[in-house]
Amino acid sequence: MTTPTPLPPGSTIGIIGGGQLGRMAALAAARLGYRVHVFCPEADSPTEQVVAAATVAEYTDLAALDGFARAVDVVTFEFENIPAESVRVLSERVPVRPGWKVLEVAQDRVAEKSFFNSIGIETAPWAQVNSAAELKDAVARLGRPAVLKTTRFGYDGKGQVKITADTDLDQAWATLKGAPAIVEGFIDFAGEISVIVARGLDGTSATFDPAWNVHTNHILDTTTVPAPIPRSQAEAAMAAAHKVADALDLVGLLAVEMFVTKDGHLLANEMAPRPHNSGHWTIDACVTDQFEQFVRAVCGLPLGSPERHSDAIMKNLIGDSVNDWPNILTDPVAKLHLYGKAEAREGRKMGHVTHLSPRKL
Repeated sequence: MTTPTPLPPGSTIGIIGGGQLGRMAALAAARLGYRVHVFCPEADSPTEQVVAAATVAEYTDLAALDGFARAVDVVTFEFENIPAESVRVLSERVPVRPGWKVLEVAQDRVAEKSFFNSIGIETAPWAQVNSAAELKDAVARLGRPAVLKTTRFGYDGKGQVKITADTDLDQAWATLKGAPAIVEGFIDFAGEISVIVARGLDGTSATFDPAWNVHTNHILDTTTVPAPIPRSQAEAAMAAAHKVADALDLVGLLAVEMFVTKDGHLLANEMAPRPHNSGHWTIDACVTDQFEQFVRAVCGLPLGSPERHSDAIMKNLIGDSVNDWPNILTDPVAKLHLYGKAEAREGRKMGHVTHLSPRKL
């Protein structure tokens, strides 16, 4: 195998998307000597505040994309819902990592579930639906409760309708306004874990310990590491994430969310080919955090050690909870991370705080 040539320090990484994930990736890139150029539609984004250059334009602005591609040495994403034509334009001019195949699978829940199942990764039972009639057929087969979700552009509970015994299915379908959707059968699960794996240009991988996630109002509230699961289950989850990354021929970072059922099964839920909210604990608790691994992989560098030197609990600061930052800073061992967002809105991720404790062996 030919050893890939790494992108040298001083090169420019193009990041699509200007949120907090891009911000933290840019800070990691700066530590390794790289410049970052961000492309996103919003001015003064969290990422723009910390980078060398920014293009503020719509993701469909082909002229702006062309200029962006000419200004950078590699392109990656902190946000995967980018139009296919935009990715094509970029990939014709500059390396794009991860590639379009990965984004195509991750953008669409039908493609994602089908991909998991095709490589032997179990999921909750599901069905594709494109009409109220198909929804009724699917619910008759899968039973109630269930969850109706749009196939694209859903996150943090958006684009979802819970179907209970009392739900009117015609009304549930109408709330999606004709968007393609899937129905997922109800799983009586004990909790949710996520596994983050980095994969380099040479195919080598490095995986972080599984994290235990608790959500409030469909938004991640806390992540705890180590996850309270048997070691055999943790190893199975890490092996599944490796399998997904290899099957996608991923170059970059991949987060795989999984349900842990009460009878000990692991069911893949979703994946994200980028840094992930549930991996923020790695900044303070690991030898190499998820953002540095992301940069290393995208730039063709050797991957760092994902070893965890501390146990950790990460808590998101959502909406007005960010106003507690003065009290958080009175705790000398709390690690506060704020995202530079000017306005705190309900449901908006404004920052996070991580509490460390000695690792229990």
